[in-house]
Amino acid sequence: MHAATLPQMAITALLVALLPLSIVWTSSDTSKYRKLVWVCVFLTFDLIVFGAFTRLTDSGLGCPDWPGCYGTANPFLAHEQIQAAEALLPSGPVTVAKAWIEMIHRYLAMTIGVLIVAMVVQSWRHWLRDRSRAEYAPWLPTALLAFVCLQGAFGAWTVTLKLQPVIVTTHLLLGMGLLALLTWYGGRQDQLIAPVRTVTGSPPAMRNIRLLAALSGALLLVQLALGGWVSTNYATLACTDFPLCGGKLVPEMDVEHGFTLWRELGKTAAGHYLPFAALTAIHWVHRNFAFVVALVAGYTAFRAWGHTALHKTARAIAVVLAAQLCTGVATIFLNYPLAIAVLHNAGAALLVLLLTMLNYRAKFQFEIAQKAAASAVFPQATAARHH
Repeated sequence: MHAATLPQMAITALLVALLPLSIVWTSSDTSKYRKLVWVCVFLTFDLIVFGAFTRLTDSGLGCPDWPGCYGTANPFLAHEQIQAAEALLPSGPVTVAKAWIEMIHRYLAMTIGVLIVAMVVQSWRHWLRDRSRAEYAPWLPTALLAFVCLQGAFGAWTVTLKLQPVIVTTHLLLGMGLLALLTWYGGRQDQLIAPVRTVTGSPPAMRNIRLLAALSGALLLVQLALGGWVSTNYATLACTDFPLCGGKLVPEMDVEHGFTLWRELGKTAAGHYLPFAALTAIHWVHRNFAFVVALVAGYTAFRAWGHTALHKTARAIAVVLAAQLCTGVATIFLNYPLAIAVLHNAGAALLVLLLTMLNYRAKFQFEIAQKAAASAVFPQATAARHH
């Protein structure tokens, strides 16, 4: 790597980060810090969608080194090397277009890193001045910074380990985890800056919704891992019919090889070519587990629908679930079109965001319902003692 590559990349990331930072600075929001958190949420969602585009266009090795591109800060400076690699293997993973897709993805990730650093600096600065300001408590922003560094490490290993499925899938899950953490933190900022005290349900009702929302989130996490495993193993078209697979309700499957985690792309743990039955198993499990997630998350949305504070989020979850099922089926019948496949990944990220919001709001509603119930009982108990 050239000595100037890292400084050039850092300066580029800082310059790119100036745009979202200027949006935050010029915002009319009463809390610039809250605005910064939600801008991070928006860009993290964009990063996940663009990461899906990078993966689906086979651009993950567009620059086969890390963090630069052939030891340089951008594909402009590596044009000669990229053209030479493309001439050797025209249909391979290294082309000028793929190099740009990969580097844009990396720079977007670095920009989010810069914004989270800004968040950490702001939180610590305000917290050290006035520790009564709960919205500036620095523990979660600091944890977010550590989390994004871990995500960056898996991004590097994705390239250096040549798209090993378990590494790429973990990279995807960490991206979704970052989105969930930022969304939770954004919900907390909203509540601290503009508190809502309206009670929309009894403590038992809110407790049930909260448990259902947590279960839906856990099932979605499993489904995200299964979906990432499908994508990183290129098993999307292992079944080209629906609802059957290869004309059978339960096709021939090789679950053992399909779900062996530590292995090279397209290979078994022993180094042999991965059998097609293993790809079928990967696809079939993801497809059928989707119905479990849809039923539980759909029921959760149904239970939350009638509560004012949860209604909009519940409705959005129902709409996105329906869209996810449609894009998933369309991906099979339309022979894996890029746009629909990217939309399917975007829908998964949107479900993460919405279910995180529902979990936070259900938790908060449960807490204020408990307080309201306690305040209603306490005066009655006091009156009875005086009587």
